[in-house]
Amino acid sequence: MTILNTTRNTPRADDVYQMLIDAHEGKTKAESDAFNARLILTLINHIGDAEVIAQALKVAEG
Repeated sequence: MTILNTTRNTPRADDVYQMLIDAHEGKTKAESDAFNARLILTLINHIGDAEVIAQALKVAEG
């Protein structure tokens, strides 16, 4: 079973966060929501492991 990594795994986390903020610049709420949906689906496809995705969904629920 693959375990979801929930520890910091991004060497330049602030830069990555800024890229996400910049990607939303100039978008309406609806456009940002659609962008987020596409981004989530792209990353889910990249992960490709249903068990890891299920773990991530639980973490995201809080």
